[in-house]
Amino acid sequence: MKKQNAFTKEERKFFKGARSRLAELKYTLGVIAQFVKGFRALHFLGSTVTVFGSARFREGNEYYELSRKVSYELAKRGFAIMTGGGPGIMEAANRGAKEAGGVSVGCNIVLPHEQKENPYLDRFVNIDYFFVRKELLRKYSFAFVILPGGFGTLDEFFETVTLVQTLKIDKMPIVVMGVEYHTNIKEHIEIMRTSGAISDEDIDLILFSDNPDEVIEHITKYTSQHTGLKLKPAKSASWFLGEKKIQVN
Repeated sequence: MKKQNAFTKEERKFFKGARSRLAELKYTLGVIAQFVKGFRALHFLGSTVTVFGSARFREGNEYYELSRKVSYELAKRGFAIMTGGGPGIMEAANRGAKEAGGVSVGCNIVLPHEQKENPYLDRFVNIDYFFVRKELLRKYSFAFVILPGGFGTLDEFFETVTLVQTLKIDKMPIVVMGVEYHTNIKEHIEIMRTSGAISDEDIDLILFSDNPDEVIEHITKYTSQHTGLKLKPAKSASWFLGEKKIQVN
C-alpha cells in the first residue's frame, strides 16, 4: 500500500461525507492556507504560459523533446514557463525555459509517489490539494500548452476548456500538441460537436498543432491583442508577508 501523508489522509476523510463542524472548519482553513502559500510564491509572475503533460515521459522521448523545444521558444519571447513542477514533460518545459534564459516556475503537487520537483526551476511551491494547484496554475497563466499525459493532464485540459466555454474565465490560447497521441480525443470532440453537445464556436477554443512556429504565433498574436493584469506583475515585494521577487539564475 502506498504511503499517505497527513494531507492525503485528511483529504480522504473529507470525502467520506458530513463531519463535525470543527473538522470542516479545520479543513477549510487548511485550504485557505494553501491558497495563500501559492499567492505568495507566484505573486510576481508576468506573462506566463503553463505547460501540462505526463510525469512519466523521460529525456529522449519525442514528447519530452517537443515540450522542451516549444518552451524554449516561448521563453525566448519573454514568457515565463510554469508547470506542475514534476518530472517528465513538466521537467522538459522547465528545462527549455532555463536553456533560453527565461523564467521557470513549478507548482508541484505533494503525492505519496512519483512527484518530486525537477531541477530546472527558479522557484517552486508545493501544494497539497489538486484543486488548489489547478486554480493557481490557471490564475497566473495567459495561455496553456497541453502535451501527452494521463488522467491528470486530461482533467486539467478539459476543466480549463470548460471554464473558458462557460465564461468563468477569460478566453485564452489553449494548444494541444502531440496530435497523433490525441487523435481519439480530437475525434471525440468532433463527435460532441456534430451531436450538438458543444457548439461550432467551442471548437475554436482549441488549437491542435505539432508545429512550434504555429503555436508560438498563435500565442503571441493573442498577446498583442489582449493586455491586462496577467501581463503586469507586481512591482514590489512585501517583507512583512515574506515575499521575494523571482530571480532568474
